[in-house]
Amino acid sequence: MNDQLTLTETPQDAAHDGSHEGPHGYISDKDKYLQRLKRIEGQARGISRMVDDEKYCIDILTQISAMTSALQAVGLGLLNDHLGHCVVDAARMDGPEAQAKIKEASDAIARMVKS
Repeated sequence: MNDQLTLTETPQDAAHDGSHEGPHGYISDKDKYLQRLKRIEGQARGISRMVDDEKYCIDILTQISAMTSALQAVGLGLLNDHLGHCVVDAARMDGPEAQAKIKEASDAIARMVKS
């Protein structure tokens, strides 16, 4: 098993430079997201310890399911913030930027549905 995780860049990521005028939609909930992500980090460490301690498979799978649900909740929250802020702002301007933001959001939804 490969112990090193690698991140891959999707074609959408390569085309998107991360720029956005003004604050990102999640900024008002940034502390809440960071708190949730720290909790998820703790869950991942706990799962690692369970494997190291050779705990029962079903117990480990239950914890993986809980962590996956927590990550999905963070993802859905970020997506909702993105739609309600970034996409709405772009749609008000209309034109190519609006179409690009809508496509970007649609692609993000498709990636979340696949996972």
